Amino acid sequence: MDATTSGATPSIPFHTIVDQPLSLVSPLQQTFHRLQRHCFGDSTPGEFPLAANPSIVLHVLTACDLDPQDLANLEATCTFFRKPANFAPDFELSISELAALDMCEKRAIFKHMTMEEKEYLKELCGGSWKLVLRYLLAGEACCRREKSQAIAGPGHSIAVTSSGAVYSFGSNSSGQLGHGTLEEEWRPRLIRSLQGIRIIQAAAGAGRTMLISDAGQVYAFGKDSFGEAEYGVQGSKVVTTPQMVESLKGIYVVQAAIGNFFTAVLSREGRVYTFSWGNETKLGHQTEPNDREPHLLLGPLENIPVVQIAAGYCYLLALACQPSGMSVYTVGCGLGGKLGHGTRTDERYPRLIEQFRTLNLQPVVVAAGAWHAAVVGRDGRVCTWGWGRYGCLGHGNEECESVPKVVEALSNVKAVHVATGDYTTFVVADTGDVYSFGCGESSSLGHSTGVDGQANRHINVLSPELVTSLKKINERVVQISLTNSIYWNAHTFALTDSGKLYAFGAADKGQLGIELVGQENERGTPEHVDIDLS
Repeated sequence: MDATTSGATPSIPFHTIVDQPLSLVSPLQQTFHRLQRHCFGDSTPGEFPLAANPSIVLHVLTACDLDPQDLANLEATCTFFRKPANFAPDFELSISELAALDMCEKRAIFKHMTMEEKEYLKELCGGSWKLVLRYLLAGEACCRREKSQAIAGPGHSIAVTSSGAVYSFGSNSSGQLGHGTLEEEWRPRLIRSLQGIRIIQAAAGAGRTMLISDAGQVYAFGKDSFGEAEYGVQGSKVVTTPQMVESLKGIYVVQAAIGNFFTAVLSREGRVYTFSWGNETKLGHQTEPNDREPHLLLGPLENIPVVQIAAGYCYLLALACQPSGMSVYTVGCGLGGKLGHGTRTDERYPRLIEQFRTLNLQPVVVAAGAWHAAVVGRDGRVCTWGWGRYGCLGHGNEECESVPKVVEALSNVKAVHVATGDYTTFVVADTGDVYSFGCGESSSLGHSTGVDGQANRHINVLSPELVTSLKKINERVVQISLTNSIYWNAHTFALTDSGKLYAFGAADKGQLGIELVGQENERGTPEHVDIDLS
């Protein structure tokens, strides 16, 4: 089971109150009211007067982990859930608001905040603990925050267990595996220098790795640069063991994203900071390529909380959480229409993608490939846009789309997760089925259908196809990660709900975590990686 906080989760305390006296009613009234179930005590209570024991109701609401929308629906249905409950710490809060606050307190990134920081986040989210809970849950859902995860980086791989231990394997030319050496590792190896530190998020770039702890601290190793191109001359210094990023000590970070020429991090309050690639104010500020100081992403997102960031080739996606709903902003290079605004021009400041309103789609997950992007909506629809080479948009052709377009071939699929790479896209359905489309180079799509597993392994796919090789493992897939690089051969990870990890695609640097035979340099079908992430 995936952990949700550091250490043991404390039990939810019951709130001690004085029971409200039941109204005196005649036997005839009692008989009549036994046919009803009144929730609130100012009506004559029936057989189970909830108002007499609100602490029990609060405990039930909290233990059930209700969705914020469910709590809002309860308030709309009955005055009992709307009126002040007279509980500490805020006697004016309703039962539903208290339940939302208790569920927020279960989250590691929330429980360590001061009361002032919590109140600030509450106002930022719209003035309600239900909205704060929605914000926290949205971040957990799209980023697998505090859960097991696998990252298929450019030539190397990172795996994080649900308890926060980290394994690495693959290319190590810059020390990006974090073991204190420059030697490649094909076998997953625990990063022992992180003992005692629980990692909740990871990001991998070309020759670089970033890890985030449950205390909001960032550890980096590999190329000592936040803005180096995948093949560049600057940043020759390498770091072979995890080192805390000093310039981020004052920011509680929950996610990092490594793009080409820049790096971005997301704070627990939903603010986005970027390193490098600010020349000519390409990211709303002026910096040098080797800049090591984080800069707040200026513009409309300064006061709108963001729950997820995704970095592609010279551009950034941000999934924002507002009281009115979820929205997507993009900034950076607009080549191929990958910013989603109907043009191919660059954007110096984050700009809202308007098309989702037209589609009546609430985004819940974003993914930024090298040259194209994708979104999953709350209703399970998938949208893609950008450069359509090799069919990576899934629309049956190789045309570019400058605004998000629904993938009609997936109309009978309710998607819950999407991952993008260099002209490659994967979609995970709520059933655990996986679909892929785009460039078939390096066998990274998983469509090896021949008897020997060789047929069609390198074929480009223009429309979504079920990855039957993953269907055969009889495991429910919950996460896909694939290499997002224009220079490295791609590999793919599939993580199941039982914590098993399967890998396929390029294996020339040991990045699959499996031992190769003879002259093998890739695997066309999923192979189990000998590591338990549960």
